[in-house]
Formats: sequence, structure tokens, C-alpha cells
Amino acid sequence: MAGEEPSAPGRWAGVPLTDRPAERRALLVDAAYELFGTGAEAAVTVRAVCRHTGLHSRYFYESFADTDQLLGAVYDRVAEAAGVEVTAALAAAGADPVARLRAGMHGVLGFSSADPRRGKVLFTEARTNPVLADRRYAAQLALMEGVLQEGGRTRPTIDPRLAKVGAAMFTGAMVELVGQWLAGNLGDDLDAVVDHALELLLAGLLAPALGG
Repeated sequence: MAGEEPSAPGRWAGVPLTDRPAERRALLVDAAYELFGTGAEAAVTVRAVCRHTGLHSRYFYESFADTDQLLGAVYDRVAEAAGVEVTAALAAAGADPVARLRAGMHGVLGFSSADPRRGKVLFTEARTNPVLADRRYAAQLALMEGVLQEGGRTRPTIDPRLAKVGAAMFTGAMVELVGQWLAGNLGDDLDAVVDHALELLLAGLLAPALGG
């Protein structure tokens, strides 16, 4: 029950009072991630997350104004983890622009599908939720900016308009590619999907903007 948290006196044993709000917040985010990732937006209610955590509803409102704000925190956590993984993949790829492009695509697709809940949070579910929609749009802009930076490192004299067009097209293509991959429409061979995508990108109109 949502109001049963005080009946477990040992739950917070050893946790300083000043640290408990952050601990409770993390529990709520964990619960929302599980409920959203295995169900849908409608599964993330105050009652449901409190029942899942065993926390009283007052502790929900200690951290979040509503479930939209909670979903935003879920997205932020998953997006941060994705950023860490993709950044590490780019670093491992070295300076070669083609290798970095492949590593970036592989990192995004691989991270999103390694745990189906991740893809639902980052890309596919609750498309009309304003909090998630805003964050996803901001993530697309960040991706486009990253593509521009990558292109600028290898093609510093490229026409800025061409670079922006190429980056915008690549960003849109990546979002659709991820969606199709998560839906299972591209098979189950991640390396093959990335290789095909890379081949098409480098052979097509995006090549100049991507440094190809």
C-alpha cells in the first residue's frame, strides 16, 4: 500500500536524514522507469509508483509536482546514460570520421535496444506527452549540433548551409532508423543495419556534410 512506508522502521537505517529525500526520489524514478518501460504512460500514476516503492504519496510530492515531471526525470536519467555510452564509443573510435560515425550510430541503436525500456523512454512511447516531446526535440537538436561539430572537424571549409542541411537530414534519418530498429522491422543483426546505414550515408547526398 502507498501509505505503508512508516511500518518498515529499518528501511532507512543508516541513511542520514539529509540523504533520504534523494534516496526516495531515486526509488520513484526507478519505479516510473519500470512501469513506463513495461507498460505505457498510463501506467505511471502517483498511486502506482507509490505502491511500487512502498512510499507514502507525500513523499512523491516531496520530489515531483506531478507524473509528467517524474517522467521527465526518467527521460533525463536514461538520456544521460545513453550519452555516456555513446561518448565512450566515439572516444574508442579515434579520429577517423567514418569510424566515429559508425560508432555513434551503433552506440545509439545498441543502447536503445539492449534494454527495451530504454527505447520506449527515449523514442517510441508517449509521443504526445509535452515533457517527453520537449526533451526528445532537445535531444534531436543536440544530435544535429554534434553532427555539425563532427563535420567541422573534418571539413572546416564546408558551406555552413550545406552542413546544416546535411546535419538536419542525418538527424531525421537517425530518429526513423532507431524507430524501425526498435520495432523489429530491420531484423536482429545490429552490425548489418549499421553497415547498411553507413554505406547509404556515405554514398548519398549527406556525404559532403558528414566529411565523406
